[in-house]
Amino acid sequence: MTGGWRSGTLQDGPPGRPGAPLVMKIGGSLLARPGWPEAVAGLLAATAGPRVVVVGGGPVVDGLRAIDAAAPRPDGVMHWLAIEALGITARLVAEATGLPLAETPEAREVVVLDVPRWLRIAPRLPACWHVTRDSIAAVVAARAGGGLLLAKSEPPSGTDLRHLAAAGWVDAHFPEVAGAAGRITWAAWVSPTPPDRPAAGR
Repeated sequence: MTGGWRSGTLQDGPPGRPGAPLVMKIGGSLLARPGWPEAVAGLLAATAGPRVVVVGGGPVVDGLRAIDAAAPRPDGVMHWLAIEALGITARLVAEATGLPLAETPEAREVVVLDVPRWLRIAPRLPACWHVTRDSIAAVVAARAGGGLLLAKSEPPSGTDLRHLAAAGWVDAHFPEVAGAAGRITWAAWVSPTPPDRPAAGR
């Protein structure tokens, strides 16, 4: 994969039904990095066929987590506030990429999924902080039947889903729903190193 993206396979599985869209989960943390619109555009250009983009909450949902930590509210209240926040980041990415918003994951081209609207008609997930956009994207992929791509700021440290959940790379509920998503791949955006600054050692 080009354009500053590293990629790999997280879970083998069938390639998906013919004509089914690939679900691309864009990690919300990417939205806090300079140049993210170009990076997302590059990732879209490196893939093909129908695609459904699911956008994470990033700093918007992190703000809700901080509020909840200061004065905890019932899980259901915070869960649905976080879901509503996904509508904000979805509209942001749709505007930056020129893609249409869609209420369902059925796509013939490329769309950004309006997660709050979709969840009003989709099966409910547990209402807690353990269920975030990773699990939502896996459920979307299972229903769409075209596989899942997780685009994040950092590559995974292996392929064991429970280990990755414990490390926070995916949410805690993700291993429970990933099996139905079929083939899962990942992409990590590696920002180019400025020419006057040496690369950091590993």
